[in-house]
Parts: sequence; structure tokens; C-alpha cells
Amino acid sequence: MALHGLPLFFVLNLFLMLVPHHAYGFWDPSPDVGLCESSVRMYGYKCHEFNVKTQDGYILGLQRIPEGRNASGDSGVKPPVLLQHGVLVDGMSWFMNAPEQNLPMILADKGFDVWIANTRGTRYSRRHAYLQPSQSEFWNWSWDELVAYDLPAVFEHVQNQTGQKLHYVGHSLGTLTALASFSEGLLVNKVKSAALLSPVAYLSHMKTALGVVAAKTFVGEVSTFFGLAEFNPRGEEATRFLKYVCAQPGVNCYDLLTAITGKNCCLNTSTVNLFLKNEPQSTSTRNMVHLAQIARDRVLAKYNYGNPSFNVMHYGSIKPPVYKLSNIPPKLPLFISYGGQDALSDVQDVQQLLDELKLHDVLKLTVQFVKDYAHADFIMGVNAKDIVYNQVHKFFTNHRF
Repeated sequence: MALHGLPLFFVLNLFLMLVPHHAYGFWDPSPDVGLCESSVRMYGYKCHEFNVKTQDGYILGLQRIPEGRNASGDSGVKPPVLLQHGVLVDGMSWFMNAPEQNLPMILADKGFDVWIANTRGTRYSRRHAYLQPSQSEFWNWSWDELVAYDLPAVFEHVQNQTGQKLHYVGHSLGTLTALASFSEGLLVNKVKSAALLSPVAYLSHMKTALGVVAAKTFVGEVSTFFGLAEFNPRGEEATRFLKYVCAQPGVNCYDLLTAITGKNCCLNTSTVNLFLKNEPQSTSTRNMVHLAQIARDRVLAKYNYGNPSFNVMHYGSIKPPVYKLSNIPPKLPLFISYGGQDALSDVQDVQQLLDELKLHDVLKLTVQFVKDYAHADFIMGVNAKDIVYNQVHKFFTNHRF
């Protein structure tokens, strides 16, 4: 499944219409049923729910799996690790496979104190100190705000609870926000190491006409096409957008899965069905526009308001400031894993990221290339444990101090 990149909603809407999805298990997409109750405790793991308030007033759901299933009362200090999902999904996206195959439970069983983040606007993070999701002001943000507010709030909470620096795992948008944060010197004193799966820093080489058309549409026509601040992938506007984009010349929507993400090698039907029962989640339309700007402008910069005077008002310059990834501290341990079949986190774009990191300490940078993997294999591949997750665990162990 295509599940964590710029045009995810295309896949989801078509599959929701065409694919029979009879999911197994006890998952319930309702926000009234917490992630711990629906996805973790049923397998014998302890799980705790937290609420974290950001500096700009959003109340984020955060879950903790403090130990493995067979911890047997082990009271030793466990290193904390935070998992950050991609766009248009939430923390539940890490739990689509069985406990022996999903990353949070694998890390918990290996002795980590696991924390699951949920971005503002998603199922468990739709509250604010004084705004309601029905108000357009609630959705007045892009991934800049995730860098400035969401990640710092969650990092601070985990560090306050554990008294330790933490390891970090991001997928897709979860890698973009981390890279942008590290480039500005944020959070680097709170993190031991970071594992970036299907990293997104640039989107200039998406190998899909569908993605290119979507990006151009979001940048050029979004204000008139939607007129809404919330982008709800299950809503009427998204369905209308899907029909519009699929009607464009050169766009083949017959096989959206391959067309958007590349050919995922290692997903099974039950995983896809379970995903469709629980996702996608809302984000802000402005966030989607900001992602599209990366593809259009070929530079990693803050949100462009489209009007020089607005940019001057917000940034003091006509153009938005650039996130300089070369400013990431060279001794910050980074693990980067990317796939040869990924149509979103394209190999050329990842190479551009790696070029930005060319002065990084070679002892602190581990790069894994998985020839057969596409975008979703990294988070839901049935063999991801053997191919990727064991390497993530090894990397964290090597950088535990």
C-alpha cells in the first residue's frame, strides 16, 4: 500500500471504492477507542495513553509501550524510542502487521521503552486548547508547525517521563520533519540517534505522472478547487480531486498502488485490508500544498505564502527561508534506509539528501539500500523485520550512549 507520501489519498479512495476489505482482529477506527485498547493490549503488552499540549495549543495523543510482552517484571532502565508516522495516517499505521512483524512491538520485546506519536489533526490528536476541528483556524498549519511545535512537545514529554535522551524512528513525512528540525539545531540535544525510513527531503524525481499532476494541482489550484482548510481523504472534495487528476493526460489510475508508490514487494492482503479499515486520516490542506511546493520548487524551504509581501511579513524576506540540511550536526548518528522501487522517496532524491550529508561523520552515518523495496514495504512489509528492523535495532544498540 502506498501509505505515507504526498499523494496517498489517491490510492485510498480508489481502494475504498473497489476493494472488499474484511479486516481481522479487534481494530476500531473510532477515536473513542484508544490506540492502546484497540491495537496493543490485546496482544499482552502494557500500554499507556498520554495527552501532550503543544506551545500553540494542540493536544496530541501519545502512547507508550514501556516493556516487552515477556518482560517478567524486569525493572531495568530501558532506552526510549519515539516512532513518528507519515502524512494522512496516524500512529496506528505502525501496527498493521502481527506483533512479531511490526516495529513498535519488536523494539519493545528487544528492551526499548516505545512511544508512538500522532500528528495534529489525526484521530487521536483532534483537540486544541480553544479551537475546534470545525473551525478553519484549527487547520492553519503545515509541516513547518510540526517541526516547530509537535516534535518539540513530544520530545520534551518523553524526556521528562524517562529522564533520558531518546532514539527516533521516522517514516516519510516523519523523516522530513526530523531532518528539518535537526538542520535548525532543534532537538539535537534530546536525541541519541535517528532512523529514517523512506526519507523525504526532496520530491523532484517522483516517477509517477499521478504524483506530478497532484503536486501541480495543489500548488496552482488548491484555493479554488477545495475552499476548505481540512483535507479529509474520505470526504467529497478528495473524491472529486481524485476524479479530476485521473482524467489528466498521461495519468493511469488503473493500478494506483504501483503508480504512486512504486511496486511494493512484500505486503500481504490482510495487511492492506486492515490498513483500509483504519486509515487514512485528515491533515491540513495547507500541509499538502507545502509538500507540493517541495516538488515544484526543488528546494526544501518553509511554507511559501505565494505573495512576496506575505512572505516578508512572516519571514522578513521575499522568499521563504531554506532548511539547510548540511547544518545537521555531523556527529548526530543517522540511519537512512531507502528502496530501489520507491516512486515517492525516489533514489535520485535520496541521493541529493545524502549529498547534503557528505560531510557527516562516516562513523555516525549508516545507509541501507533495499533494491526491491517501495515506500510502504518499510512500514508494513512482511519481511521488514529481517531486512530493515533488525538493522535499526543494531544501529540503536551501537549508539545507545
